[in-house]
Amino acid sequence: MTADPTAVRRSALDALTAARERTSALTDCVEDSELTAQHSPLMSPLVWDLAHISNQEEQWLLRAVAGREAMRPEIDSVYDAFEHPRATRPSLPLLPPAEARRYASEVRGRVVDVLESTPLHGRPLVDAGFAFGMIAQHEQQHDETMLITHQLRSGPVALTAPAPPRTDSAGLPDEILVPGGPFTMGTSDEPWALDNERPAHQRLVPAFHIDTTPVTNGAFLRFVEDGGYRDERWWAEQGWDLVRGHELSAPLFWRREGGQWLRRRFGAVEPVAPGEPVLHVSWYEADAYARWAGRRLPSEAEWEKAARHDPATGRTHRYPWGDADPTPERANLGQRHLGPAPAGSYPEGESPLGVRQLIGDVWEWTSSDFLPYPGFAAFPYREYSEVFFGPDHKVLRGGAFSVGEVACRATFRNWDLPVRRQIFAGFRTARDA
Repeated sequence: MTADPTAVRRSALDALTAARERTSALTDCVEDSELTAQHSPLMSPLVWDLAHISNQEEQWLLRAVAGREAMRPEIDSVYDAFEHPRATRPSLPLLPPAEARRYASEVRGRVVDVLESTPLHGRPLVDAGFAFGMIAQHEQQHDETMLITHQLRSGPVALTAPAPPRTDSAGLPDEILVPGGPFTMGTSDEPWALDNERPAHQRLVPAFHIDTTPVTNGAFLRFVEDGGYRDERWWAEQGWDLVRGHELSAPLFWRREGGQWLRRRFGAVEPVAPGEPVLHVSWYEADAYARWAGRRLPSEAEWEKAARHDPATGRTHRYPWGDADPTPERANLGQRHLGPAPAGSYPEGESPLGVRQLIGDVWEWTSSDFLPYPGFAAFPYREYSEVFFGPDHKVLRGGAFSVGEVACRATFRNWDLPVRRQIFAGFRTARDA
């Protein structure tokens, strides 16, 4: 991203506008009663996300950046994600939908003025437009959260999108050899990278093989039909407890009916597509499948090396395809489609080694715990990353069809509890060379 102030302002405004258009699409497509309802105890009411997005925008861009007085200080506590668990948020004095929309509009109008008038240098918070990029990413992250809520809600279809493009992937190898050696992991110069992506540092990764594409529904179905959910051998202890305690027998939203496997996706019931990457599996399910297949999940460092390292030049790219920003030809991002493309799609987005769909389509579980990089420094607040570091959370990489372009890079690190199944997560497997 260029440091030219005019270009930075344009990029920031474009990112903020794209996020708001998506927020509106996710909240305007249902009645107010659907916005205020809690569709799952795992998720907030949609109207909470709507106002929380704007409250964070006000706190960071109007107060912290511009030094303005609070517009609605009495709601700060209501929309504090760390103060109120999702399951309890319906009982809070939430802004009604119309008021939440007015608040969002007022905040954004003032933010546009601040963006035009604020020098984008001299303070870490504003250098290269960081705070504006951070807020655009925050809104896109909540857009993904709201999309998960749409997947969990019952009722008629509210969202539509065209199917992703189909690519002839015949002849692709099952796996790719990633040569051993050092590479540069993380970043120190990506202007809108978040704290857990920093700093860039050297990692020595032994040679390994990694799947060319994410594991498909068809491949995972073989694990299911081989009794994978009934065989304790494949499961970590906590995973086996999850299987027995919740009587799991297939990925979330799958069911067997009339001799075929069906899935529910955003209100529509359809046959499970064997060629698509599997979705809605927990880390424990991904790990069990990998063991059953005689393989393992890749580490976070292995995943990033497969995605960014060019062995021919020794360079580490921003994305698998190079340094250019994502395009529709390279990756399935931004809710452009409402599901992953078939495995093997997006040849223009493959890595120098020939690994495909590393960006977009599905989040990919790795074997790694969410830990800080050497030299990590929390910025601009501890609660974004630091409070989650440790063995309780596993790292996911690559983004999914649900992720906004601004919130997805080959250095971007997502994390979640290994029991989570409602997220748009799949995986690929690896093995030692």
